[in-house]
Amino acid sequence: MNASPADQRRLLDVAALDTLIRRAEHARKNPPQAQRVQELLARRNVLSQELSTRLGVRDDLRTELARIESDVAVVDARSARDADRLASSSNVKEAQGLESELGALARRKSDLEDAELVLMERLEVAEAAVAEQEAAIAETNHEGAELSTLAKAHVADATATAESSARDRAAIVIEIPADLLAHYDKLSERGTGAALLRAGTCEGCRMVLSGTDLQQLRGTARDAVAHCPECGCILVRTEESGL
Repeated sequence: MNASPADQRRLLDVAALDTLIRRAEHARKNPPQAQRVQELLARRNVLSQELSTRLGVRDDLRTELARIESDVAVVDARSARDADRLASSSNVKEAQGLESELGALARRKSDLEDAELVLMERLEVAEAAVAEQEAAIAETNHEGAELSTLAKAHVADATATAESSARDRAAIVIEIPADLLAHYDKLSERGTGAALLRAGTCEGCRMVLSGTDLQQLRGTARDAVAHCPECGCILVRTEESGL
């Protein structure tokens, strides 16, 4: 295949833009924040499960405390009723019975209040545990939101780079012969499509060409499309090639 040196040089610009496009597409699909965001999502799931457990403990304690407070209210009401009856009673036997019941109610209230104090202490600990877990989830959500914002900006930048590079590529390939471009595109599907030969080194694979290969290139016409004997890409020869 033959192509003018100028057209072959244009392939270097196309190859550079293709590299930019590939990198931009990779960056768009793989923002650097993605892995940490996934870790935070997993952490939030674990924290949320633990929060559910802690909320269950807290709610059970609240329910038990409400039951005891209700029992205390019942005891107080019964004690007040018995006290009123005792105050108005003239029956000695009835009065003794009321006094005995008031004593039992007083002991019952004391026991309930002791249990109430214990529950209140446990509830305080449980509520602190819930608050701690909610704070951890809030912190995780905050970090995740910040990283998501950064990731979106990263994706937007990469998308803009890919689109602008694609436009630049389209403007260049118009000037390249169709057969040369098709040959380049086919080569670029498996690796570097075209690279500069600089000082006897292929910049596509970074391999230094042997003396025999360089000698062969020296004898190749300037408009002949040459290829790297190592990676197979189109070797673009210029005054920098060392030939």
